[in-house]
Amino acid sequence: MSTTTNYEDQVSSQVQTRRATVDFINIVNDLWYDKSIELVLFRNQLIDKHTSEVLNLINYAKEFVAKPITIFDALDIARAIQELELPASKLDIGKLAYECQLNESDCEDKLAFVKKQLSGAKDNGAIEPKDVVLYGFGRIGRLLARELMNKMGKGSQLRLRAVVTRGKIDQTVLEKRASLLSIDSVHGDFKGTVEVDVENNALIINGMTVYMISANQPEDIDYTAYGIDNALIIDNTGAFRDKEALSRHLVAKGASKVLLTAPGKGVPNIVHGVNHKENNPDEIDIFSAASCTTNAITPVLKVLEDNFGINKGHLETIHAYTNDQNLVDNMHSKYRRGRAAALNMVITETGAGAAVAKALPALAGKLTSNAIRVPVPNGSLAILSLQLHSDVTVESVNAIMKKYALEGSLVEQIKYSVDNELVSSDIVGCSAPSIFDSKATITDGNSIVIYVWYDNEYGYSHQVIRLAKHIAKVRRFTYY
Repeated sequence: MSTTTNYEDQVSSQVQTRRATVDFINIVNDLWYDKSIELVLFRNQLIDKHTSEVLNLINYAKEFVAKPITIFDALDIARAIQELELPASKLDIGKLAYECQLNESDCEDKLAFVKKQLSGAKDNGAIEPKDVVLYGFGRIGRLLARELMNKMGKGSQLRLRAVVTRGKIDQTVLEKRASLLSIDSVHGDFKGTVEVDVENNALIINGMTVYMISANQPEDIDYTAYGIDNALIIDNTGAFRDKEALSRHLVAKGASKVLLTAPGKGVPNIVHGVNHKENNPDEIDIFSAASCTTNAITPVLKVLEDNFGINKGHLETIHAYTNDQNLVDNMHSKYRRGRAAALNMVITETGAGAAVAKALPALAGKLTSNAIRVPVPNGSLAILSLQLHSDVTVESVNAIMKKYALEGSLVEQIKYSVDNELVSSDIVGCSAPSIFDSKATITDGNSIVIYVWYDNEYGYSHQVIRLAKHIAKVRRFTYY
């Protein structure tokens, strides 16, 4: 038997595959810009992806569901979606392809199959676009700006209108702000354009004017002077942490809602996907998106609590260093955080264990927690050592996590990793706040140790945007 391969056949095959991928990408973009229909692949974004990136996602999908999903399957389903009259929506083409594999006889006619699967699609009514103001422009603020502008589409959801910072704003400041938005040492170049408009004190991002406003106090700002009204203020400064301080934003003319990108006191702390529906934006004006660590561990803990019950446990966070630490040894309000961040592992405290109870009251008093800051600029890991109410196996724990990553209310929050060699740099740029490392699960009767990775900047920023859409009431129909 010959072991040689036909090289010319391989060349022909890869050409057909890549050509189909280009056709698929074109449909993804047409649906997004023409119909406000966003296609994702097991929650992985497809907009602005290149051919090789899409093919890598197809390979992940195939391994994730253990089904021979191909780009040709995805293309056929995308074409079917294009033929249907659907409302503005977010559709998981990976889930549709998986369901097609499970029901091959029903899926011979792709159009009829997709029409049946999406028969529940309903127009949620006219969505009123929401003006957004970023109060602060640090690490999280700039990532929010990137994502808001890249996902603006037809402008029917969130519209970034202004950024508020302290200090004077002149050409030099605008150019520095533009540079920091355009280039990032961790997340790479912004896939868009950023220009400076000195006359209007603004940045022109992807052709859209975003005003740069200087203010020392939030209540001093008149947003209506910039054509901004009924705006959602996303505070990512960390300067205002309780209800009284955050209420100062609502004094500003043109502001209507506030979202804090940190744990807050006296306001609902929300982990989107877990407890956001328990807090009605018609009745509440100020929200907190909790912390990156709380968003990473809470979805996974909810799955375990709902299915096995948690008796007690300890959380240890191996966290990337942050800009509140020193580059070299120097004075700091916290003893160990004064030591050089890029040279040391630094033990510090975290309130994530207690904060989980704000989203999952059943876990109140059951978790202890601590943190170690380590010499990486981004990409963190939570190690959960738990005692459950019932005995489990590695297989049973992984199976239930995979189920929740595939269907249900936490599909945007939990990504199920099947990678044998997952390391922190691999998860940078993941939009899910929780990446469950299935290869690292340890069990012993009712005791388990699980590993949850998270991009403490990018993944968290996406949770903030999900919550912002809930607050602004601009969520579309979704098929996950």
